[in-house]
Amino acid sequence: MSTKRVLFFLTSHDDLGGIRKTGFYVHEAARPWKILTEAGYTVDLASVQGGVPPQDGRDPDDPGQEEFFADPRIAAQLADTKTPTDYDPADYEAVVYVGGHGTMFDFPGNAALAEFSAKVYENGGVVAAVCHGPAGLLDIKLSEGDYLVSGKNLTSFTNEEEAAVGLTEVVPLLLETALTERGAIHQPAANFTDNVVVDGRLVTGQNPASADSFGTAIVKALANR
Repeated sequence: MSTKRVLFFLTSHDDLGGIRKTGFYVHEAARPWKILTEAGYTVDLASVQGGVPPQDGRDPDDPGQEEFFADPRIAAQLADTKTPTDYDPADYEAVVYVGGHGTMFDFPGNAALAEFSAKVYENGGVVAAVCHGPAGLLDIKLSEGDYLVSGKNLTSFTNEEEAAVGLTEVVPLLLETALTERGAIHQPAANFTDNVVVDGRLVTGQNPASADSFGTAIVKALANR
């Protein structure tokens, strides 16, 4: 892998149980994008279905978010995202599963995402996921047949946090429980506090408050390979 490229995965699911709209959580894309870009990485975007991905949590008063949307490369990609199958895993040093409740509906069971990430990981790359993004980790199997998360220390949006936002009965699965059932060693922190867990080339963040630390940890994990 000679090019410093990172691929962000975004949800294409916009409906949160009929309660409200959802999508990828903007803060969890904008902050890692900024940190990776400043570290010399080129960030590309892919969504599950392609096209214009739904957004959640956009704050027009947040300069960091507006910088993300104003970037010409990002703006062009968000106008018509490609899907993972449009990219070659050999071109990427890392994949990042951006959070947002939509991921809970279309990341699990998605073979294209899982196979892409397995190839990046087995090629010596970094797999990273933040908040609800670790829903995309559930089905990554390595070539020997084990789940990537099995025996790994990680974190994600917790069962307690899901209960605190009143969505336990709305989401199709509880992420902390599902990851633990895959053999992961889940490391939660207090609700809505900054928490990032790194296990080798697997980097995970718990929630939106972790977005900056998450981005920094990805850069460090890439440097430490």
